Amino acid sequence: MLTTLSTAALVLLLLLACWHDLRGRRIPNALTITGAAAGLLLRVPLGGAALLDGVAGMSVALLIALVPFALGVLGGGDAKLLSAVGAFVGLGRLPGALLLVALAGGVLALFEAARQRVLRRALANTFGFVKDWVLFARAGVAAHWRTPGTVSVPYGIAIAVGTLIWWFSGGATP
Repeated sequence: MLTTLSTAALVLLLLLACWHDLRGRRIPNALTITGAAAGLLLRVPLGGAALLDGVAGMSVALLIALVPFALGVLGGGDAKLLSAVGAFVGLGRLPGALLLVALAGGVLALFEAARQRVLRRALANTFGFVKDWVLFARAGVAAHWRTPGTVSVPYGIAIAVGTLIWWFSGGATP
């Protein structure tokens, strides 16, 4: 029963996040905070260890999301949505969810760049960004998603797709 309720809450959170992200490229704080609270509250009946696992998952997801947020490649709502996902999946199952979210995001970005007919430029920019990041070069010059010519994707969709694939392939099991 609790897994069914958790599944329904997570699916609702992710559907609403996708709707807001597609509609206005923004995921509201009220949605992400409510989602994180729901993820944690649904862990309370499972005991203190499960609640701590949810808090740890939420915290680590936020810490991981802060890096791309600080670099300007991930929005604040996306970072907070990842944190809410961490509350649902917990720390132990977070790496698998994040891996699938990243893969879904990469596929979404490639499709969007191809759709906008800027795939070659997007791949060159990505290679340049990774090279500069690895070599600690050109600090402070990173392109932001609002910079003209950059490809912007509603990353809430990638978060939803990756999370739900993970959840329904066994990431929800305690």
